[in-house]
Amino acid sequence: MIVTTTDTVPGREFDCWVGLVKGCSVRGAHAGDDIIAGMKNALGGEVHEYTRVLAQVREQALDRMIHNARALGADAIVGVRLCSSEIGEGVAELIAYGTAVRLKPVSAGAD
Repeated sequence: MIVTTTDTVPGREFDCWVGLVKGCSVRGAHAGDDIIAGMKNALGGEVHEYTRVLAQVREQALDRMIHNARALGADAIVGVRLCSSEIGEGVAELIAYGTAVRLKPVSAGAD
């Protein structure tokens, strides 16, 4: 599956637009991580506990979006965007969305 933030796939043409695809994940930090993160936040610097949680949330949201596109028979997702928000204290939501497309086959003589 080709996934890109651009509106085209370089060197490829679209056969058809499949439609909007999305994936969402909501995750909370472990209470112990939340306490450690709170202390680090007071002292400044990167809060690794939250970085780890958000990385997991991002990957899960992207995986769900790709699964959605595959179920629709798409070859690629263009115009991919990520949007995050805080739902509650220590709970983050991340949505990945884009436009699923089918690509025209590559010509035999194409470079």
